[in-house]
Amino acid sequence: MGSSHSKSYDLSEDIWKTTVGTTSLSADEPSTNKHRHHGFDADRDAKKIHSACKGAGTDEKKIIEILSSRTSEQRQQIKQKYKSLYSKDLEEVLKGELSGNFEKAVLALLDLPCEYEARELRKAMKGAGTDESLLIEILCTRSNKEIVNVKEAYKRLFDRDLESDVRSDTSGSLRKILVTVLEATRDETQEVNEELAVQDATDLYKAGEGRWGTDELAFNVVLAKRSYGQLRATFQAYEKVCGKNIEESIKSETSGDLEKAYLTLVSCAKDCPGYFATLLHKSMKGAGTDEDTLIRILVTRAESDLPAIQEKFQQMYKKSLAEAVRSDTSGDFRKLLLAILH
Repeated sequence: MGSSHSKSYDLSEDIWKTTVGTTSLSADEPSTNKHRHHGFDADRDAKKIHSACKGAGTDEKKIIEILSSRTSEQRQQIKQKYKSLYSKDLEEVLKGELSGNFEKAVLALLDLPCEYEARELRKAMKGAGTDESLLIEILCTRSNKEIVNVKEAYKRLFDRDLESDVRSDTSGSLRKILVTVLEATRDETQEVNEELAVQDATDLYKAGEGRWGTDELAFNVVLAKRSYGQLRATFQAYEKVCGKNIEESIKSETSGDLEKAYLTLVSCAKDCPGYFATLLHKSMKGAGTDEDTLIRILVTRAESDLPAIQEKFQQMYKKSLAEAVRSDTSGDFRKLLLAILH
């Protein structure tokens, strides 16, 4: 996956810059492209949203239509435009108009993904108790650039240092791996060094299965610093050295949050879209739906690997992600999520 996330932004922005001046589309003619770069006009969108919130009742359909068909960058421009036209924050206006999960999802869309993730991390650590699973899900699955962006957003929004907060809210082995991941120094080159893979596999074996008690440092360095391609080679070498796969070893050698963090890092190296597909499936299976997870993944991955996640979901569960969302949600919340998946 690497830093494809940031690339897709630049790309969409470039397309937008190059097409907006020359497009022959009339203002209201929708293009077939989901993120309509062609006819994008922040001024018009801000006015449409304003009129959707005016008078009695809210035109949710209009809000869904506009926000789901714009890129994250374009939504930032709509927010700025709204503020300059009406001297009010769009978020505050929509908070007054909307409610429930629909409101949560709309507000999530109005943040840049890194800002939304920063808010989620803050929520996970604020007050009594810490939501370690959430820290692991966000921090152990992001590219270097994404982690740097989240750290900057966290500082900007809360005037706090993310690493200091993580240090003070976690302890022991989990703290060590999260702090290592937060350094954002994973190798992101493409080439795989087979000798290093064998060396790392041997070090991991000696650190875990090969001795009493696990030496976490070796695991932290390898899982947080090596490129995903390199890790895949290491996991193959590990099976040869050890006779069992890395996940089995992690499960037998560690437990609790540390086990979860290691397994997440392994999962992402092997197949990141598969990791998110599994989380989405879990959030909807059985009684009750975990809407927060649904919102978080669909909104933050929308411009990076959501198509790959949808493909993986279909392969793994023999039904489309849209079908699963449709049968597990309702109302405007359902309509908005389906529009994001469209």
